[in-house]
Amino acid sequence: MPFSDKIFKAYDVRGIYPTDLNEEAAQAIGLAVANLANGGKVVVGRDMRLSSPSLHQALIDGILQGGASVDDIEMVSIDAMYFAVGKFNYDAGVMVTASHNPSEYNGFKIVTKGVKFVRGYEIEDLIKKNKKAATKGAFGQRDVWPDFIEHLLSFVDKNSFKPLKVVIDAGNGMAGLVIPRLFGGLPFQLSPLFFELDGSFPNHPSNPLIAGATDALSEKVKEQKADLGIIFDGDTDRVFLVDDEGKFVPADVTLLLLAKEFLQREPAAAIVYNLICSKAVPEFVKKWGGQPVRTAVGYVNVRQGLIENQAVMGGELSAHYSFRDNYYADSGFIAALLILELLSRENKKLSELVAEFSPYAKAPEFNLEVRDKDKVLELIKTTYADAKIDELDGVTVSYKDWWCNVRPSNTEPLIRITVEANTPELLQSKHAEVIKLIQKNNL
Repeated sequence: MPFSDKIFKAYDVRGIYPTDLNEEAAQAIGLAVANLANGGKVVVGRDMRLSSPSLHQALIDGILQGGASVDDIEMVSIDAMYFAVGKFNYDAGVMVTASHNPSEYNGFKIVTKGVKFVRGYEIEDLIKKNKKAATKGAFGQRDVWPDFIEHLLSFVDKNSFKPLKVVIDAGNGMAGLVIPRLFGGLPFQLSPLFFELDGSFPNHPSNPLIAGATDALSEKVKEQKADLGIIFDGDTDRVFLVDDEGKFVPADVTLLLLAKEFLQREPAAAIVYNLICSKAVPEFVKKWGGQPVRTAVGYVNVRQGLIENQAVMGGELSAHYSFRDNYYADSGFIAALLILELLSRENKKLSELVAEFSPYAKAPEFNLEVRDKDKVLELIKTTYADAKIDELDGVTVSYKDWWCNVRPSNTEPLIRITVEANTPELLQSKHAEVIKLIQKNNL
């Protein structure tokens, strides 16, 4: 195989260009998608990464060789591709993107009819059976922008918006293309940051969770005395907030803001969250009359929880927010619009809402390299045997005043540790205790 098999991940296809992932890989993936679509119609889009144009063309060539027809929607955000598949009933859709990865990466996100996600390893299996068709498929182009923008705005009441001061950091990613179209005619006082499309990401990392990535946004919010700041990752499926004081808002707090908005619209609706979110999430959802649904970590798991429970929306700490009426897919723009609608209605600042929805002390996820992940999980279970224990994803031990989750990485010799407690002092103590326990046993 003239490309690396390391590119086939649990959720998508991704790797360093051109050493691991190249045009030959793109063509082979295109052929596999054509076979997956049974020679039907495939919609294809791409992001602004430097290698995306050539990979995009090679992908299209492969699809056409497989006998499927292509509608090229060119440079769009990831949720525009999902929308096109759902709205126009395509047999498959592919986006050339590496999401929030550094500039040297690229990849492919693939869905089939009904916006059903195709995992990377499934594509790898299909490639082994690749066959070219006797007749090439037809090529066409489609402008999805008017319908896509209308779809995004259908989630909110535009008349409820107030002239909030909003700083948006596009991070040189696809938000720089979408926001000017989306905000046209809306009353917000917009201060844009890094809206120039540039796949080299010259201003800060494309992943907002990397240290320093939100510094410019925070400073701009304070300088402008803005109501909030919003930052997107490269392909815009994830969105993070900075409050009016320039402080980063944890994604599970943003999930609660969204949940509150939806439960005002649909009392008793189900809201999905993953198990490393704060215990405040299910508590508030119940308080507001909703049904909290807990899942394993991972966007695909949250999405599956939505479908199985007919939930109205769901989210997780990585800031993927999925919506029933968005074909159960995620969208950073829908989440951002809903937050702006909520803030337009509330007589509270975002910082006040964040404080209200953050009653517990919670540490960021901590990664620890270990030699035997299974033994670590057994150690946690035996040490905290008097706790309430579940094994939905790794091991979660829960006490009245603190809880922790220890789960193994799927791809690295790491365990991931999340700890939350009723007080900052107890959090500090228990966080150190769990880490020391594992290190002391030299696992």
